[in-house]
Amino acid sequence: MSDVLKLEAVHTHIAQYHILHGVDFSVPEGQTTMLLGRNGAGKTTTLRTIMGLSPPSSGTITLGGERTEKKSTPEIAGLGVGYVPETMSVFSDLTIKENLVLAARNGPLDTQRLEWIFGFFPAMKRFWLSRAGSLSGGQKQMLSIARAIVEPRKLLLIDEPTKGLAPAIVMNLIECLAEIRKRGATILLVEQNFRVAQELGDSVLVMDNGKIVHRGAMSDLAKDTALQERLLGLSLEAHQ
Repeated sequence: MSDVLKLEAVHTHIAQYHILHGVDFSVPEGQTTMLLGRNGAGKTTTLRTIMGLSPPSSGTITLGGERTEKKSTPEIAGLGVGYVPETMSVFSDLTIKENLVLAARNGPLDTQRLEWIFGFFPAMKRFWLSRAGSLSGGQKQMLSIARAIVEPRKLLLIDEPTKGLAPAIVMNLIECLAEIRKRGATILLVEQNFRVAQELGDSVLVMDNGKIVHRGAMSDLAKDTALQERLLGLSLEAHQ
């Protein structure tokens, strides 16, 4: 199995702060890799570094065999990377339709793919011609994800997609991401909800203080409550 993405000895500074300290990992093709860790561990900075939004100070990033650490964000996106930031990436003054048209880089919207997305997020169809700014927080999150998957992507980087979502929408999101993976997508997913991580993850990386401190199969971490407690500070309450 080949790796779609590989980071080697990546350091990232933001202003005077040294956030990533020699991050090394790879993301296998066709799998969902979970990136877990406590708040402030460096997970969001890792995704921003891959996207060129917080360029690395040193180290190498390889996407599909091509070095990208010196490329701009639009160039990286042009290589087939979809990014769903934690802050919900939507254009508030544009309609849902216009948001998705802008996200489709390779031409007109694919009607069949749209209907597939509507199946998971029916609100997107219901508010098709409404301004994105008028949507609820959960609906904006759905739109942000829909923008990233409106076309097939080589790699999806998704930052805490379930944050603030109602449980029913979380279930739809899990089904959607599982279906995307079945279609061959490669996903690097930051998530605080351990139950979601268990459902979706093939492999897992755990960060602490800007370094990868654990890597392995998600199923193994899901079975080891002592390891979860040590790495993530999880307790039994987290699973209820």
